[in-house]
Amino acid sequence: METKKNLILILASVGTFVEALDIAIINLTIPSIQEQFNIGAETVQWLQTLYVLFFGGFLIIGGKLSDQIGRKKMFLIGSVIFMLTSLGAGLSADFRTLAIFRALQGLGAAFIMPSALSIVTHTFTEMQERNRAVGIFSSFAAIGSGSGLSLGGIISTYLSWHWVFLINFPVLLITIIFALKYLPSDDKWEQPAKTDVLSGILLVAGLLSLTYGTHEFIHITEQPLPVGGSLLVSVLLLSAVIFRLRHSAQPLIDLRILKHRSLNVSNIAFFALGAFFIGFLFLISLMLQKDMGYTAAASGLLLVPFSIMSALLAKFVLPVVSKRLNSGQMGLMGWSFMLTGSVLLLLSVHFNYPLTIVLMGAACISGIGMTFCFTALSVLGIRDVEPTHYGVASGMGSTSYFLGAGLGLSLMSLLNQIFPSDHAVGDLNFIILMLYAISIIILLTYFAFRHSKSEKPAVAVSLD
Repeated sequence: METKKNLILILASVGTFVEALDIAIINLTIPSIQEQFNIGAETVQWLQTLYVLFFGGFLIIGGKLSDQIGRKKMFLIGSVIFMLTSLGAGLSADFRTLAIFRALQGLGAAFIMPSALSIVTHTFTEMQERNRAVGIFSSFAAIGSGSGLSLGGIISTYLSWHWVFLINFPVLLITIIFALKYLPSDDKWEQPAKTDVLSGILLVAGLLSLTYGTHEFIHITEQPLPVGGSLLVSVLLLSAVIFRLRHSAQPLIDLRILKHRSLNVSNIAFFALGAFFIGFLFLISLMLQKDMGYTAAASGLLLVPFSIMSALLAKFVLPVVSKRLNSGQMGLMGWSFMLTGSVLLLLSVHFNYPLTIVLMGAACISGIGMTFCFTALSVLGIRDVEPTHYGVASGMGSTSYFLGAGLGLSLMSLLNQIFPSDHAVGDLNFIILMLYAISIIILLTYFAFRHSKSEKPAVAVSLD
């Protein structure tokens, strides 16, 4: 029985490893894709924008569908979608086709993640073994995100960018075959709750329209109808989402949960964190390759130590810190490292890219800051929420993170077009990251000051 449970954990973890890997793996292949399709950075960034918008927009729906039609079914459906769209992306002969398959990869990922986590929590029911299983599951996601840059650089250097996507096919095919045989059958419900899929579709459509309008806003005088129209449509679609959330008998998100100030602060900070960190991944890949002249493989290997650093911090340092600081204070510490990292990267631009300063900046962001920020904000988001709403609150945090990533990249692209730089990555990019960090530091400082007396220390999840 123990062997079977561990196999179930491995299968669920592999699923989330692949979707986390694909967030980061594409970054160091960007110059290769640009060269093949003869496109600029403002166009190629749509590959990341579409992925994270579809991922974030359908994440809560994926979780609700897992409860409605079954965890195993949704895990298999998401895995099949991700596998086939990875194959399509790898075989794409033009950029538009690649972008479409990349968006659908995000849809598959949105179905995999919540169903995989649900499989783990329903397989390991005793508290201590569940904590251990969730810790292992989360570490697979962290390892996927951390190793994505190095793997992407090595694959694109020695094979081609196509294999960044094609490599998913055999991994997921084996996962699906084993999942069909070993994952437990879904429970049966007599009257499953309905899922408001329409709200999710309207949300993604509205955000895509807003993202396009933001991205192309510089051309509004030349193309007033498509650019202005997309912004107007986004307002109408997002207004329709809010209307449905307020008046639907079974809304996608119960808006009453937003009465908790800690959840609102967490969601705002998660939104900024997505914009900051996904923007950083995009920028560091361009900076290392185009401004500093490293190959994709060398760039990836330079960043490997920071994923190891993040894992070691999560294992040995985070549990100690979480006993001494509450979630707001720990978030403040994490964002302070993010700010320090962006300042160091800004300084590196002015001092002709000394490798030591660049790597120190990357260490502050991906090695230290991200580890503390993500954990602290996750705990803060559920701090005051009733246990029955933990799943929805957690889903809102993840959704905010990915939506922030998509909109943040488009905003950065717009500002780069308005204020062009002689470098692939200029001053403005890191100033934007600094502004994200400063804004959230102010927010968390205010929140920590108001609630320092009432908040209890966060409970650390053991990975032993």
